[in-house]
Amino acid sequence: MSGMEDWAECPLGAVQGMFAQKQANNDWEKTITDYFRERLRGPNSTAWVPCLNEVPLHYLKPDSLVRFRCMIQDMFDPEFYMGVYETIDTSNNSRVLHCGKYRDVAECTPPHEVDLNSQQTVTSERQTFYCVPVPGESTWVKESYNSSSQARACASTSYTPNRQKRSYEEDDDPGSLNTGGVCPSHGSSEPKRLETEAAGRQQNKPPNCSPTLDLNFPLPGEKGPACLVKVYEGWDSFKVNDIIEVFGILSVDPVLSTMNEDRGVASSFMDPTENMETMEEQRVHCPPTSLVPRIHSIVTRRLEHNNPLLPVSLQGTEESKLFVSSFLSELTSVRAELLGFLTHLLLGDGLAAEYLILHLISTV
Repeated sequence: MSGMEDWAECPLGAVQGMFAQKQANNDWEKTITDYFRERLRGPNSTAWVPCLNEVPLHYLKPDSLVRFRCMIQDMFDPEFYMGVYETIDTSNNSRVLHCGKYRDVAECTPPHEVDLNSQQTVTSERQTFYCVPVPGESTWVKESYNSSSQARACASTSYTPNRQKRSYEEDDDPGSLNTGGVCPSHGSSEPKRLETEAAGRQQNKPPNCSPTLDLNFPLPGEKGPACLVKVYEGWDSFKVNDIIEVFGILSVDPVLSTMNEDRGVASSFMDPTENMETMEEQRVHCPPTSLVPRIHSIVTRRLEHNNPLLPVSLQGTEESKLFVSSFLSELTSVRAELLGFLTHLLLGDGLAAEYLILHLISTV
């Protein structure tokens, strides 16, 4: 699976490589999408991509390729981000263009700095979906998907929970910049100080100061992660309550929660009445990444159903045609066997057995 590791475990590296090769052309975004779509088209290739429905979040490597089977619960307003940004090497004044797509934070390590005034900066737009696991999904469906996944052992052995915890705490790069907006630059120690202060505020908070975050599952007792899915193309074709499967890049950068908290504190000093209106919205739209991770969608497909025993598409594909032909050949014998079994249970009443079959079908 060495080829798999290149685009599944380090997709941002593949994205930056294709961007560097195709940046002179306007079709670099399509090239990236087509590349991943082609990789996911291979036999059993999707089964090797870790799924958030089966693998716990703390076992997954940040910035790796993941998939998520979910329902669109809500749609937020479109947001703007730096699709292309330029960095300057302060040691020799060389400049490099970077792809800001599929990121929440622009990566920039010393001695490089992001040039916020660069003429090469491209502001782009993306849409955010609040997605939850498919409501009411049966236990046997989840178990069937889980048993068919090939990525659990790979994810759990290559990225342990202890290492993940250290990554969350230590991976905050002082040179990181939020791609969703323009922020004032700080010295190398300032972001660390701000993050430490924010962590201190959270630890010193009384237990009853802030209510627990409601993940807004449509059915009580639902389990599983909720995610903010960032969609970059074709979002107009989706609507609330659509069942989709997302293949994208996992983002769990804790700096997002810190920035949101600092923004809320700053607005409370500037306009307390405005803060009363917006703090709850900020909490919903930017929840902690440890509870609601972000997925930057590369490939999103609408699911016709969530039955793991059926082909993904039933609309005239070769796989669906083979399945239907084999299924129809067995259907008559299976129905006759079921009818005979129910007739025996109903003391030989064949008509009652027919009605019972119709009743069972109507409850599916």
